[in-house]
Amino acid sequence: MAKDGSPKPHQLNMRRKRLTYILGVSGLCVIFYVFGAWQGRASLPSGQSELSRVGCDEASNRNSDLPSSTRISDPLDFESHHQLSVNSSEEIEKFPPCDMAYSEYTPCQDNLRGRKFPRDMLKYRERHCPSKEELLRCLVPAPPNYKSPFKWPQSRDYAWYANIPHKELSIEKAVQNWIQVEGDRFRFPGGGTMFPRGADAYIDDINALIPITDGTVRTAVDTGCGVASWGAYLLKRDIMAMSFAPRDTHEAQVWFALERGVPAMIGLLGSMRLPYPARAFDMAHCSRCLIPWFSFDGLYLIEVDRILRPGGYWILSGPPIRWKTYWRGWERTEEDLKQEQDSIEEVANRLCWKKVVEKGDLAIWQKPINHMECLERKSNQEKPHMCKSDSADAAWYKDMEACITPLPEVSNPNEVAGGALKKWPERAFTVPPRITSGSIQGITPKKFLEDNAMWKERISYYKNLVSQLSRGLIRNVMDMNANLGGFAAALSKYPVWVMNVVPANSDPDTLGVIYERGFIGAYQDWCEAFSTYPRTYDLIHAGGVFSIYQDRCDITYILLEMDRILRPEGTVIFRDVVEVLVKIKSITDGMRWESKIVDHESGPFNVEKILLATKTYWTAESNPQG
Repeated sequence: MAKDGSPKPHQLNMRRKRLTYILGVSGLCVIFYVFGAWQGRASLPSGQSELSRVGCDEASNRNSDLPSSTRISDPLDFESHHQLSVNSSEEIEKFPPCDMAYSEYTPCQDNLRGRKFPRDMLKYRERHCPSKEELLRCLVPAPPNYKSPFKWPQSRDYAWYANIPHKELSIEKAVQNWIQVEGDRFRFPGGGTMFPRGADAYIDDINALIPITDGTVRTAVDTGCGVASWGAYLLKRDIMAMSFAPRDTHEAQVWFALERGVPAMIGLLGSMRLPYPARAFDMAHCSRCLIPWFSFDGLYLIEVDRILRPGGYWILSGPPIRWKTYWRGWERTEEDLKQEQDSIEEVANRLCWKKVVEKGDLAIWQKPINHMECLERKSNQEKPHMCKSDSADAAWYKDMEACITPLPEVSNPNEVAGGALKKWPERAFTVPPRITSGSIQGITPKKFLEDNAMWKERISYYKNLVSQLSRGLIRNVMDMNANLGGFAAALSKYPVWVMNVVPANSDPDTLGVIYERGFIGAYQDWCEAFSTYPRTYDLIHAGGVFSIYQDRCDITYILLEMDRILRPEGTVIFRDVVEVLVKIKSITDGMRWESKIVDHESGPFNVEKILLATKTYWTAESNPQG
């Protein structure tokens, strides 16, 4: 007899209950999903810019509320995921414009404040930053009729008068062809006090005496740079010069250099070390820089020795070189000039330098590649002695010392102390000697190479975010937390230069690594202002900076300093966790910046995000209120 295949009544009842349970749970999921989505959208304040992520299709990534350079796609609701609240418009502090008198304000090189300090060793021209009570809580305005600087390389030769309205140098240095006024613009003929035929010909003269164009010389420092024509014309030879000069009677000389798209910063040889590590530069230069090299027991030449690489060159032109020919024009006596040159020669000899050549207006010395022979000489108590401290790289508010910074030990007289470098451009991506030697704690060759690969990926991502980069509209770039210099290295294929900043007292201190790679930079405490003029950078990169400083000082003043040094319509790329970026955005929304938070290059699941911000164009004349 066949079995009955129909389900029994209790089986049918169980199936109905299971189906009802599944439908009930599914319904609840849908209800909660809809409610959550509605609550997330409702939490965004009206008028608040939505936070968004970057998509792949450029054509769909244009947003009407940002400049065309910023391409950002569909919005992401970060608040519902991170329990964050972006400040409403009532909570945002609106920063007013500063008075027009502050248009050229350099907070730590303020001439009025400087007058309170001693004049010996030019201490009054060194960094003296405002107290907390003196800090400005306003936006430094651009002058009326401010224009975007000329595009590189045209900017090397031209700048708008409206941007830096100072004609003093065109009058004072008219015979020397530093700078000329032509209608609404300045022209830089490339002249200098000691190179009347122009910087190009002058550099050719140097190259005829020492090899500087074969890739062995990459980093240089110009002390007392004028408008930095020497550094400007070295760039075509793939040599990167850090040019510096004080803010003195030659008003705006460093400012002109930066407006030209040439690396420079305000600085001088006074009583403190220069903000660069030991063994940084392949070449140092002084062209009628009027620095008293022989004074204070040769202290200033000792400081040049500290920052020169083993085998590096020091080039001197102008007084007292060739004094027998020029003494009348210099309005000094033959005896005075001869004594000055003899004193310089003696200091250089005590530093164990070798005089390579003196020809025409040029004299060139070379630092030894190691200190084996020098140590033997110093055993006879010859001054200056070798420094006893191990802080060769320490340079932030560090007094100069009248002692020779010892080079790393070597095993034979032909070995380059600290390790030999590859020629440029191979040098940029080769593991630096400071890393191969293990002197940078926690940084291995493997980590260095991984950092290079990471920055290559990041720059590929950035060029989609900031279209000016691939269009050649960005020239002066700053990395506020440069680490190993990977950002600058990955940008080296673009017509830009990068000021690599390593926060003072960082551990590990990596600025020496950056110089070994062939890039330039400086130490800086971001609780203070940077040594530059207003409106001198097109792009600022701030990776992890505010996580470092948020507990050290009020980050509002760091952002106001960034606004001071950023050019109108300039861009800032912040990298940090979302909580920090939202805090930054709540401040910059009151600074007339437009900004968006976008995803990390690896995708939306990375906790680190990017805040892309643009400083809007406004001047003292067109100052918007609110």
